[in-house]
Amino acid sequence: MKIGVIGAGKWGMALAFAFSQKNDVLISSRTHRDLENFVSMKEILECEYLIITVPAQEVSKWLKEYFVFKNQKILVASKGIEASSGKFLNEIYESYVPHANIAYLSGPSFATEVMQSLPTALVVNSTNEELSHTFTSFLPSFIKGYTSSDVVGAEISGAYKNVIAIAAGICEGLGLGKNAAAALISRGLVEMQRFGSFYGAKDESFVGLSGAGDLFLTASSKMSRNFRVGLGLACGKSQQEILDDLGEVAEGIGTAYALHEISSQKNLYLPIAKEVYNMLEGKNPMESLEDLLSN
Repeated sequence: MKIGVIGAGKWGMALAFAFSQKNDVLISSRTHRDLENFVSMKEILECEYLIITVPAQEVSKWLKEYFVFKNQKILVASKGIEASSGKFLNEIYESYVPHANIAYLSGPSFATEVMQSLPTALVVNSTNEELSHTFTSFLPSFIKGYTSSDVVGAEISGAYKNVIAIAAGICEGLGLGKNAAAALISRGLVEMQRFGSFYGAKDESFVGLSGAGDLFLTASSKMSRNFRVGLGLACGKSQQEILDDLGEVAEGIGTAYALHEISSQKNLYLPIAKEVYNMLEGKNPMESLEDLLSN
């Protein structure tokens, strides 16, 4: 099967590698990259199957500038909530792609380990069950694929866990210990699930691979960009200094701003996300800790 991967960052290249084990894979991005099988954006949009890794905060712009719907079947592999509008990715894509033609990838997965062909389990989420099974059939032998119809649950899990990962990195950077980290991550899972329930997500999504699995991975390792954002905040670095050090997108930052706006508009209780937003805005991490413990 010919598959086009859009986005040539680490995750895009990892997915291109994984799917190329059983398929003919092309890759493209907005800027030219010296990669094998790299083609123009126009050419890649001719593929029947597309995997899109464009960062959440850039999806709207990319769709407006480049995307032309030609009945492609699409797997969205980015995670986040648009900060400027508070929209989930499925809400953004629905203006361009019918629900039956789109699926969303979730689950614990570091790009580096996928590139090493290490065992991984992922979930393909779609209201079109046949499409979910089609995409899982494209996966290589080292990736176990599951399917789910809970698109909203997968989206919220994938976005929210990055914000909790920032908080976990702060916890690590402040040297608060494993007891505190375990408490933070478990309460973060509760907060994610409570937020998801507001939008009608299924509870089981938050205790499976999409929720707990991805959260435990992202909030416990320096391999996570969002975890490293937290480490930087704990050291007193500014948001810009942290991004300069990373040299990559950290989706949890934009999502933290989106959650702050959503919680303000809808009066939702999101204490961890609130303090992550406050620290990104310059609040002292120790003050945030005191506020979390007192509320």
